[in-house]
Amino acid sequence: MNLLDWWYGVVGLSITATVIYTLVVTHLTIMSVTLYLHRHSAHRALDLHPALAFFFRAWLWLTTGMSTKQWTAIHRKHHALVETKDDPHSPQVHGLKEIFWKGTEYYRAGATEETLEKYGKGTPDDWWERHVFTAHSFWGIGTMAVVDVALFGSLGIVIWAVQMLWIPVLAAGVINGVGHAVGYRNFETPDASANIVPWGILIGGEELHNNHHTYPNSAKFSVKPWEFDAGWFWIRVFSAFGLAKPRSTGPIVARANGKMQIDMDTVWGALNDRFRVMSHYAESVVGPLAKLEIRRADGASRRLLRRAKNILCREEMRLGERDRRDIKAILESSPSLKTIYEKRLELNAVWAKRGGSRDDLLKAFKDWCVAAENTGIQVLRDFVAELKSYTMPLGRAVA
Repeated sequence: MNLLDWWYGVVGLSITATVIYTLVVTHLTIMSVTLYLHRHSAHRALDLHPALAFFFRAWLWLTTGMSTKQWTAIHRKHHALVETKDDPHSPQVHGLKEIFWKGTEYYRAGATEETLEKYGKGTPDDWWERHVFTAHSFWGIGTMAVVDVALFGSLGIVIWAVQMLWIPVLAAGVINGVGHAVGYRNFETPDASANIVPWGILIGGEELHNNHHTYPNSAKFSVKPWEFDAGWFWIRVFSAFGLAKPRSTGPIVARANGKMQIDMDTVWGALNDRFRVMSHYAESVVGPLAKLEIRRADGASRRLLRRAKNILCREEMRLGERDRRDIKAILESSPSLKTIYEKRLELNAVWAKRGGSRDDLLKAFKDWCVAAENTGIQVLRDFVAELKSYTMPLGRAVA
């Protein structure tokens, strides 16, 4: 290769073509993270053909140098200890700025032997992992640097730098940082996870972070009709060729029209879908009553009540001092809102009994439904009627 070849590279692509190439290879890296590391390895939500799984491992070795076991272990620990002092990368604990700019440092600090041993089970331990991918992680990114420079010359250095920064910035920084601080929430999970935007394209669907924390074992991250999960798009493509198979796409639940008897299947169905149930509670119970109270209120009270639906259904850990003061004022001003607020807390307490005996759980659920009906609040009675329609699909048991 002469000096001119080094400067322009052997392919001599235009700037536009080079940008397209960069977007393609970085998208491939994102897909390797979300499909292989995240949905397949960490959560076992997706089965991948061995050849495709190996390709993703090799590509990640070339573009990130990340270890499957390390990434998997730290992510599993994040879910197990989310938003606590032991969470490897919580902006609620360490601050958004810290996680955004130093996300990869927190990953490295969290990769202790104890964490890898406890949370890294079931990850590859073959010859390639022991002698190449983990043993010589820098060989991969070094090889990619040589390839980029050979293909694109001096511009290849820029392309390689973009590839190397893509995951630390977008995954470690944006998802682990912004995804637990800013965005909208479809579900009030017991953490601060948020959907950054409803279109998961740039980061392969990982933008739908609240959806994922709600249903971590689902291979599909989108739940609303207007949300798009690019990772799920590729799963469907790979599935068509027999290269991928989703294990789960959400909770196991069914609805039986006309069902009015509460049995254990009712409880399991509602329990499996409890986050969607509570989201529906906000929309069909709290929302209508809040609107009614707003119409009755005067100017000052009306401004306060406009916040009712939002803060009365918010997860406890996400309430600030102002929120708590406003909740107290709202409950003092409206007996009906006070009742449905208390009933929401009581229903969450029923879900918390899922680790106990079946009889206790069934009794608690029945007692809640009876008490909710006895309030005389029509929207609450309608909500109970919908709850009674929950059941389990035939032949499906709850683990």
